[in-house]
Amino acid sequence: MRTVTVVGGGASGMMAAITAAECGVRVILLEHNARVGKKILSTGNGRCNFTNIHQESLCYRSEDPLFPWGIIQKFSAQDTIAFFLKLGIYSKNRNGYLYPNSDQASAVLDVLRMELSRLNVDVRTEQECLEIRPVHPSRGKHSSQEDSAGFSVRTDKESFFTDRVILCAGSKAAPSSGSDGSGYSLAKKLGHHLIPVLPALVQLRCRENFFKSIAGVRADGKVSVFAGEELLASDRGEIQLTDYGISGIPVFQVSRFVSRALYEKEEVTVRLDFMPDHTQEQFAQFLKSRIRMRPDKTLEQFFTGLFHKKLSDLWIRLSGIPRTKTVEKLTEDEIETLVRLVKQFRVTVLRTNSFEQAQVCCGGVDTAEVNPDTLESLLVPGLYFAGEILDVDGMCGGYNLQWAWSSGHRAGEEAAHA
Repeated sequence: MRTVTVVGGGASGMMAAITAAECGVRVILLEHNARVGKKILSTGNGRCNFTNIHQESLCYRSEDPLFPWGIIQKFSAQDTIAFFLKLGIYSKNRNGYLYPNSDQASAVLDVLRMELSRLNVDVRTEQECLEIRPVHPSRGKHSSQEDSAGFSVRTDKESFFTDRVILCAGSKAAPSSGSDGSGYSLAKKLGHHLIPVLPALVQLRCRENFFKSIAGVRADGKVSVFAGEELLASDRGEIQLTDYGISGIPVFQVSRFVSRALYEKEEVTVRLDFMPDHTQEQFAQFLKSRIRMRPDKTLEQFFTGLFHKKLSDLWIRLSGIPRTKTVEKLTEDEIETLVRLVKQFRVTVLRTNSFEQAQVCCGGVDTAEVNPDTLESLLVPGLYFAGEILDVDGMCGGYNLQWAWSSGHRAGEEAAHA
């Protein structure tokens, strides 16, 4: 019987192991933690947003933007929902975000572990994979040539032969869950190249020294990232202001573009728009209308009920306009200054937070060296990839887990049948 060895017991690794086992092959699952699936427990704030109904190619990022979408279409969000329903997870839909009805990430992990057990997957925990070496079919020697007939796998506890390998060893993000980037080293030893691995879905640290005065403020707005004057990405949602910079879902969504631009030594700025439903002209007219309604208010009183006081106090200070000035005396230039501060609040990004705070990474094994249909290595036959180890990352909202399920399923199926 053919043996498929899956390296990495995270979401993609468990899906790959389950899929391969369902195809009738013997499966070994190696995991260096004491238990498989630890990272799943922290997803969706402990509730596990395991997929999203809304799917399009722009939800996934890669140097080759077509690569992830081809795999997603082969095992879709609907396939994921059906798969977990079969395992016992009844899902609830929150505006397209899918969660287990129990609101427990542990339920998703539990049913995956039950399925591994039901299919007799040989789960070997607390084993670090140290080396994967292709075996030449005719000479029985270790080789990296195209006619590899299998692999010699060496861990810190044993060595064994396997017919196929699926490398699902995760990324560097959230190392407290066991992600240590070891899969990258294994891939490089097998001849693969990496797109630089950087933090993504992560907070941004900014240069300005006023952030402590607005820390804790949350406000709806639009986040636009620029490298020089080039717009890289934008997103809208609740912005969270911290004592060191900016956070929140829209910041997470654009952070991978910030990481890449900073890596390339670009100057990165972010423009925050705190009235995204108005153009600058409309907002200027809106302010003038407020002035006409209560012309005797001071500038300090003027923004009450419109913006958080910490924010408006900062804008007044940065504008240089006396806070005791009555708004009927504001000049056109002063109104324009206030409009610009609200609509184009510009900050300079120094760096992202570290891998410890990042939810995922951007970068990874170059997809140009991987078959876009089967996820088999184009350099080492019989070697497959799935999950975060590849140069694919998704937006917030269940997309990174969907990539794990889709790529794990595809790699498991192909490794079993090839």
